[in-house]
Amino acid sequence: MKKYKIGYTQGVYDMFHVGHLNLLNNAKKYCDILVVGVNSDELVQNYKNKTPIINQDERKYIVENIKAVDECIVADTLSKTEMLKKVHFDVVFIGDDWKGSSRWAKTTKDLKQRGVDVVFLPHTDGICSTDLRVVKDEKVDE
Repeated sequence: MKKYKIGYTQGVYDMFHVGHLNLLNNAKKYCDILVVGVNSDELVQNYKNKTPIINQDERKYIVENIKAVDECIVADTLSKTEMLKKVHFDVVFIGDDWKGSSRWAKTTKDLKQRGVDVVFLPHTDGICSTDLRVVKDEKVDE
């Protein structure tokens, strides 16, 4: 297992669940310092066209209190090359459910040119915030 100095990962982390925790704990095994970007409410609204259930300040507060997380910031872009200008990481972690997507193939290529690796970590099957949100919305409608 390659050890990196500064690792970075980013997500919404709305309705924090065990899949999020697994990703953060796995990422921390690869780096000395783990920086986590929490997507801003505005960013989530723009690319997912929905408002997070938990606001960005509370999501940041939750994530920065996870033992594996050394620093937490609010991210206002999905571009990892833009985030690299703010956080000088040498590796980005992402769930392996994104492996093979055109977006992450391009991101991997762009970051490699800047000396940054992308490590795909095992996705926790059977749980995601989108599914939890659907269940919650259905219960609200009952």
